[in-house]
Amino acid sequence: MSSTPTDQQQTAQDEGVSALSFRLGAWGAAIPLLFFVIWAISISVLGLSSEIGLVMGALFGITLGLFFCTSQWEDYAKGLFEGLTQPVGVVAIVAWFYAGMFAQVLQVGGLVEGLVWLGAISDMTGGWFVALTFILAAIFSTAVGTGYGTTVAFCTLMYPAGVAVGSDPVMLFAAILSGAIFGDNLAPVSDTTIVSATTQDADVPGVVRSRFKYSIMAAAPAAILYVLFGGGGDSSATDPAALNAMMESTQPLGLVMLVPFALVLILALSGQHLLTSLTWGILVAIPTIVIVNTGSLSEIIAFDKDSDTVITGALVNGVQGYVTMSILILLIVAAAYLMKLGGTMEMITGRLMAWIGNSVKRAETSIWGIVALLNSAITINTAAEIAAAPFVRELGTRYHIHRYRRANMLDAVTSALGYIFPWGAPVLLGWSTITSMQGTYDWLPAVVPTEVFPFVFQGWFLALIMLFAALTSWGLKFEGPNGEAVKERPAALS
Repeated sequence: MSSTPTDQQQTAQDEGVSALSFRLGAWGAAIPLLFFVIWAISISVLGLSSEIGLVMGALFGITLGLFFCTSQWEDYAKGLFEGLTQPVGVVAIVAWFYAGMFAQVLQVGGLVEGLVWLGAISDMTGGWFVALTFILAAIFSTAVGTGYGTTVAFCTLMYPAGVAVGSDPVMLFAAILSGAIFGDNLAPVSDTTIVSATTQDADVPGVVRSRFKYSIMAAAPAAILYVLFGGGGDSSATDPAALNAMMESTQPLGLVMLVPFALVLILALSGQHLLTSLTWGILVAIPTIVIVNTGSLSEIIAFDKDSDTVITGALVNGVQGYVTMSILILLIVAAAYLMKLGGTMEMITGRLMAWIGNSVKRAETSIWGIVALLNSAITINTAAEIAAAPFVRELGTRYHIHRYRRANMLDAVTSALGYIFPWGAPVLLGWSTITSMQGTYDWLPAVVPTEVFPFVFQGWFLALIMLFAALTSWGLKFEGPNGEAVKERPAALS
């Protein structure tokens, strides 16, 4: 007898899983994602948080969910694989890889050194230098799209320089974190920008244009406060020789990297696809680096048979930097898809809607609260954003909140709170960077993370602006039948 399946059987095999049943009902389907969140909080509290640790938490959660599934395990596996192939994760990963390569190329080109040189020749002291540091960190983070990289780079170079010219150390560290927030939130090439846009089915250029007003409204008062309260440091203990040696390592030629950055920004905001914009940015940046001699081609890409990767350089580093997080977003998207198949999203949204009723203000306030809660617990902000995204999407689409608005609410709160709390990864990263440099500069004061969090003004202002927007519906746009932004609520919700 032939073992070849009939056409009807083959069709059944090709069809996706439409629903899954779990012990504990719809709550059982939430086990994979719920375990991940508890795992992430636990390792954060214990000081053991890492990207690969988060990946393991997601894998453990998905495996645990298998034992709560009362449907056939084969169907659970099919549902999992369907979730892994959702476009939202794949689009984010490809965009991350290109953004990572671009960011690494700009750093090889000496952009951060050029910006530090600009700060060094400004002759600004005290609070003015703190405000300048905030602005330069905002420019750099917007160019490279990495708040973590901005924190390390500016804590390494601008922090000692600022202390030397009489800036308050706490305010200076806070200004660096604030600048990192600005770019993490606004940059078209930022990982949080890409995740917030793709998870809400929005285009990155449109999202960036729509959120500019929120970023600037937070940045303007932040800069003023840094001018007013950023002085008062003690520069008398500074070693002039050490400071001069540090400043001599900077060079103005790195500022030429602002050209490919501006090109990417212009192309992206003019409506070009992000991959197109980033490709042109990389193609312009590489020959520019070689021509002005701020770096070498071997630093961008090289072949080394003695290396573990064989291929080395900035382009490789840019991709490697996002590999682990790429695995994580696929697993979290899959876990969210299992929740959809198990009816969890429907149940949670239904219960929230019972409280929200017909109030879009309550819907947006709920979105703000969900994102804030996850970001206060999970120290890696991109991971928190990935975990919150399915809830934002489900609740936002129910109330026809425009995808740009949903993406902005998701990203602004994520970027803001990720750099505020003392247990947050970027705060601890900056603190450890400063502490490690005390071996080089014995006069350099350290800043305890618990001291800095009240003064990360960009973060606090951005979070409060979005809360105000949620409570008052300021800037709210609804989504029309063809995805267009409309001011009036669709008739179905009126």
